Amino acid sequence: MAADPFSDILRFTHAQSLVTGGFSAGGDWSIRFPAPDKIKFFAIVKGRCWVHIDGETEPTRFETGDVGLLAAPRSFVLSSAPGLEPVEAMSLFSGAGRSMTVLGSGEDFTHVGGHVLLDPTSGSLLADVLPPWIHIPAASSHARVFRSLLEQLVEERAEQQLGTQLASAQLAQLLFIQILRAHMKASGPMPVGWLRALGDPRIAPALRLMHGDPARSWHLDDLAKACAMSRTTFAFHFRTSAGIAPLTYLLEWRMRLASRSLRDEDTPVSVIAQSLGYTSESAFSHAFKRVTGQSPKTYRLAAREPTSSAAGYL
Repeated sequence: MAADPFSDILRFTHAQSLVTGGFSAGGDWSIRFPAPDKIKFFAIVKGRCWVHIDGETEPTRFETGDVGLLAAPRSFVLSSAPGLEPVEAMSLFSGAGRSMTVLGSGEDFTHVGGHVLLDPTSGSLLADVLPPWIHIPAASSHARVFRSLLEQLVEERAEQQLGTQLASAQLAQLLFIQILRAHMKASGPMPVGWLRALGDPRIAPALRLMHGDPARSWHLDDLAKACAMSRTTFAFHFRTSAGIAPLTYLLEWRMRLASRSLRDEDTPVSVIAQSLGYTSESAFSHAFKRVTGQSPKTYRLAAREPTSSAAGYL
C-alpha cells in the first residue's frame, strides 16, 4: 500500500475525535457555549440554526447536514434566530451524565457535538495549520458522506447497542477526517504549510516517497522525477506549497519521528539514528540539535519531566 502522509500526521498528532453530547430544541432558543480548550466540531442533524462565533461580525446560517469545526478558543452562540438572549451551556449540561438536553418541545432542531483530542506536544503540528473555524455546507460534494455518518452517529447514541462507545468514536473520527478533506478541497488557496502541500497533487508523489521511507537518502533528482518535473520546477512548486525546501521537509519529518521515539520509547539513540538513515549516532545528534536546539539525550530527559515543554515546536 502506498504511503499516506495525511494519515501519518494524524497518527503523529494522536488526533482522536469524540462525540460528547448534543441537544434538541423547539420554538425560540439560544445557547452560549464557552471558548473550547480543544478543537470542537458540531453538526446539524435536523432543522437549522444561526451560529455566531466570537470575533466574527455576522452570524452564519447552518442547515440540516451542515458541519462546523472550531479550532480557535472562541465562545459561540447557537440560536434559532439572531438577537435572542442566550442561556449559558454550562447551566444546561452541567451534572454527571448530562450530555444531552431538550429545549422547548425539542421537535424543530437536533444537534450533535464533540471535540478532537491532540497530543499535548505534537498536536500543534495540526492545530497550528487550521483556520479559526470551518463551515462545510450540506450542499458540498461531501454532503452524502456527512449525511451517512451523522445518521449512523445518531442511531448509535439513540439505541445504545453493544460497542456503541467505540463505534461512535470511530464514526466521529471519520467525520473529522471528512471535514479536513472537504476543507482542503473547497477552501481555495490555503496558507503555505504542510496541509497545503498534502493537497497539491503536483508534489504528492514526492511526499508519499519521503513518508514511505524516511530513512532513505533521497536526492532532489529522485523526488523531481517521481513528480515528472525538472529539479528547478519541482523545488519551486514544493517551496510554494510547503514553505520549505523538499529536503528540509524530510529533515524536519525525521526529527519529528525521532522526538516521538525519544519521548515515548526507551529505544537507544543509536538505534533511532539508524532507523532514520543516519550512519552514526553523532551525525544524528548533530542534526537533531540543529533542528530542536537540544541534544537527543537532553530532549529525552526533559520530555519525561512531569511538567515538560521540551521541544515545543514538535
